[in-house]
Amino acid sequence: MKNTERFSSRVENYVKYRPHYPDSLIPFLKEAGVLRPDTVVADIGAGTGISAEPFLEQGNKVYAVEPNREMREQMIKMLTPYGNFEPITGTAERTTLPDNSVDLIVAGQAFHWFDAPAAKAEFLRIGKPGSYAALIWNVRQTENPFEKNYEDLLRKYGTDYATVNHKNITPAQMAAFFAPAGYELKQLTHAQQFDFKGLKGRLLSASYAPESGPQHEAMLNELEEIYDKFQVNGMVKFHFLTEIYLGPLQA
Repeated sequence: MKNTERFSSRVENYVKYRPHYPDSLIPFLKEAGVLRPDTVVADIGAGTGISAEPFLEQGNKVYAVEPNREMREQMIKMLTPYGNFEPITGTAERTTLPDNSVDLIVAGQAFHWFDAPAAKAEFLRIGKPGSYAALIWNVRQTENPFEKNYEDLLRKYGTDYATVNHKNITPAQMAAFFAPAGYELKQLTHAQQFDFKGLKGRLLSASYAPESGPQHEAMLNELEEIYDKFQVNGMVKFHFLTEIYLGPLQA
């Protein structure tokens, strides 16, 4: 399966159960001097629009680049009411955007799918002089017993979890991408609570979670056991560190 097709059957769960970004994201980018009222944003690998919406709420022009048809269609449904929203069929390596057209390039939960050298070349092409990139991940924590058990479940049943996990991104890869200027890493805290229906939907929104067959049933049975063991008043909680790698784009 192509990377661009991995989420085609998971859009409904993705929209309902994937975490958004903390309210402190936009103030951080403003304080860093990279987000102003006239900043033109390219959201690369925009998915269902979760990462584009905070910028649209600020009134910024956003080109939302997404190769997956099903996710792009959902994004259009959600974001069309914003007048400055423009959906684009494209990839990180071939956005189809004009040269020197954007000020800030954002990738939320997406950069680990990119061909990094090709994406950087494309970002340099579409970025205006002095443009910045912000690579953002919600990093699920594994500090408490519930989170550790959930992580073990993913490692047990996820078809290629160890391979596609964004935690595989290394400081050396970030340094290479942002060379020669370097980058700043900002960490923000965030949390998400679920009942069992939501927890199940969150799991099934992941591209590596089996969608059918014996492994699917066994995985859901074990998920329910984890939920029953750790729920408090019917809810379980994920904690996140939202990591923002921010730096100027330079050849």
